[in-house]
Amino acid sequence: MTETVLEEKKVDKKWEPKIIAFLCNWCSYAGADLAGVSRIQYPPNIRIVRVPCSGRVNPYFIIKSLTDGWDGVVISGCHPGDCHYISGNLVARRRFAILKELLEFFGIEPGRVNFMWASAAEGERFAVLIRKATKIVKELGPNIKFQKEWC
Repeated sequence: MTETVLEEKKVDKKWEPKIIAFLCNWCSYAGADLAGVSRIQYPPNIRIVRVPCSGRVNPYFIIKSLTDGWDGVVISGCHPGDCHYISGNLVARRRFAILKELLEFFGIEPGRVNFMWASAAEGERFAVLIRKATKIVKELGPNIKFQKEWC
């Protein structure tokens, strides 16, 4: 039994995590764009999904991303008080707090799903946060919790 646990923990040294990021159109997506235009380096592991507001990210999107094999999920929006839709980012923060507890109950490691704030003028901050999220997910290893086994 301990051998299977050890085998699960073995991670290929060349393995890189696949991370999907749901970014607010007005702030975080613009921050990612600024990082790219400014040639600020961040890991290429991230795939961006542009959403109108972080408050529009349905918890189902996060769960579905994990079940589809993504190793990590990032949700990023405007700073509290700066939302273009008044309180969308506050709604997202409340949803994320509840979802985080639910995911932990199901056995998903807390670092697999990350929530962050980044404004349009914070390209460097966006890059730092993505590097940090990638490092956390890489330390956790591949997402095998929802891995399907075929008979």
